[in-house]
Amino acid sequence: MRTFVRVAESGSFSAVARDLGVGQSTVTRHVGDLEEALGVSVFSRTTRSISLTDEGRRFYDRATEILRLVEQARQEVESGASGKVRISCSAFFGVMHLSRLIFDFQDRYPDIRVDFVLTDERSDLIRDGVDVAIQIGPQPDSELRLRPLGVAHQILVASPDYLARRGTPESPEDLSSHDVIRRTSVAKSHELTLIDEQGMAHVATFTPRLRVDHGLAAREALVAGRGISPVPRWLVDDLLRDGVLRAVLPGYGCAPLPLNLLVVPERAELTRVRLLRDFLAEEIIRVPGVGPLLRQ
Repeated sequence: MRTFVRVAESGSFSAVARDLGVGQSTVTRHVGDLEEALGVSVFSRTTRSISLTDEGRRFYDRATEILRLVEQARQEVESGASGKVRISCSAFFGVMHLSRLIFDFQDRYPDIRVDFVLTDERSDLIRDGVDVAIQIGPQPDSELRLRPLGVAHQILVASPDYLARRGTPESPEDLSSHDVIRRTSVAKSHELTLIDEQGMAHVATFTPRLRVDHGLAAREALVAGRGISPVPRWLVDDLLRDGVLRAVLPGYGCAPLPLNLLVVPERAELTRVRLLRDFLAEEIIRVPGVGPLLRQ
């Protein structure tokens, strides 16, 4: 069943064989044995590709749930501060800040193994076997357990070179004539809400000249003078301090983004998951550019 799920997700017998460290014939035999037991074909095969049959797709949905429950049962018999925790977060936050916290956590709990996944895609925690996820921005309704951590303060920035070439915007409306870098991994990043000193909101819309799906790519584009972008303060704090980037429209504030911790409910009370969850909730608020929750 595990072999079948791996093949279904990768679309390749040979890739699964490499991952498992076995011959491709072994993977083929596992799938063949499964098809014989089920009495149906789970894959449609051509010389160039494989795909799930209708029966295979239905079996995949059940198989992933069964394997998740088996893994959960195995982990629940492990006691104390030991075992493995799988955590995911955006790549730029993970590289620049969360990795250091993970190191500190493992120093405190040396018997807990951490599988650290960095991705700017919204991961499906259950499908991907993730216990804990740190996510930025509004969260869709889901059955996951959500714990608000704070807010990520944003700032509008550009390089001195870009501003020398294109001029410095003096109002939100001026942004329509500038090159704007859009981070597609952030919800509603096609528009920008700026708050003036009187508390009035100004919504600036624009057509981005450059779209990126990774925070570190946005950072590099800003340094290279490719345009203006709203970014989390933690992404560019060092560049602002060193004069590599400058704040744009400093009289206006960017609306902060919610910062949340998500946990699969069935795993929330496992000791190692609870320890990591509580540790991160306490430490992330100390990251530069992260602020306390806004009071309504």
